[in-house]
Amino acid sequence: MKQTGRKEQIVANITGSDLPGLTTSIMSILAKYDATVLDIGQADIHNSLSLGVMFRIDEQNSGHVMKELLFKATELGVNIGFSPISDDEYEEWVNRQGKNRYILTILGKYLEARKIEAATQVISEQGFNIDYIRRLTGRPSIRNPRKDARACIEFSLRGNAKDRNAMQAKLMELSNTMEMDFSFQEDTMFRRMRRLICFDMDSTLIQTECIDELAIRAGVGDEVKEITARAMRGEIDFKQSFTERVALLKGLDVNVMKDIAENLPITEGADRLMSVLKRYGYKIAILSGGFTYFGEYLQKRWGVDYVYANELEIDNESKLTGRYTGDIVDGQRKRELLRIIAQVEKVNIAQTIAVGDGANDLPMLTESGLGIAFHAKPRVVANAEQSINTIGLDGVLYFLGFKDSYLD
Repeated sequence: MKQTGRKEQIVANITGSDLPGLTTSIMSILAKYDATVLDIGQADIHNSLSLGVMFRIDEQNSGHVMKELLFKATELGVNIGFSPISDDEYEEWVNRQGKNRYILTILGKYLEARKIEAATQVISEQGFNIDYIRRLTGRPSIRNPRKDARACIEFSLRGNAKDRNAMQAKLMELSNTMEMDFSFQEDTMFRRMRRLICFDMDSTLIQTECIDELAIRAGVGDEVKEITARAMRGEIDFKQSFTERVALLKGLDVNVMKDIAENLPITEGADRLMSVLKRYGYKIAILSGGFTYFGEYLQKRWGVDYVYANELEIDNESKLTGRYTGDIVDGQRKRELLRIIAQVEKVNIAQTIAVGDGANDLPMLTESGLGIAFHAKPRVVANAEQSINTIGLDGVLYFLGFKDSYLD
């Protein structure tokens, strides 16, 4: 059936119940007339199929191929429609390909229609077109709903934001008012090939501040907790606050650290996240303004590659002296460590991820290729491009593009 006459482009849209062998049947007819497939895409929702095929074919054969496709569709019990595409329309479409692509991820416990409407309204106002929509979380059971419910969808967008800052501010506003989280990323190979992830520890990997736990055992819990809260809100200098808090721990027996470590409240989703990251070859670092002892405990639990935190000074009687040794791991030090580890691992900074909750995490969140504020303080959320507040720490996986079907 090979011809050399004038060619034309046709889009065939097939809808109906999904059937084994349907695509093969369509392709066998196109192959018979030596058609070239220019584009193809398929979506399947609850066994309801939507298949689109754009093909180029000799003009004198187009009527024959559409007739055979129509007969085959009738035989299979599906619907088929055809749309001609001119050369100019096709070239304009081709010229838009591969340019200015972005990924918007929407995450929450549940995603009601009103939430998706609000998010799509924002991207529509900014002039984006949606190329495709992909569900990342598993299908929820109606009869046996999960206690850790989560829903995540990913939009592939094309275009340029009219006002990126205004768009980001609107998405963050929706995040606060409608209980859903967003990630807006440029769709590049770096996004698909992240290799290094750096975590804050206290109030990120664990649901406590270790210095507060030590302070409670030393009988100075209220004093230290107040200083900690002010430091995390960015109201006072971290180094100054750290020095003041450590001084209040003077005389505490180091044996209490073992008891605290063995009873650390692990953040929801942290075990799943770490298991997946290790399985897929990510390098993992803990960069903490807390203490090395607890970081190394978590390192053994999860197989973490790097731990940088603060070292408490201990006297000959196994008591804390109220001082520390070495440099304080503050916000700037976290930024430096992220860059150093990336260099050691030969990882482009665009392939790095940072996750934290406090003001001292902002420098590394800003420096990394993907900075995620996790159940963070208001100042941190306001300055981060991505945040997770609605579900556990394994929500990070969805911002990396993982699907539940790949993992569970």
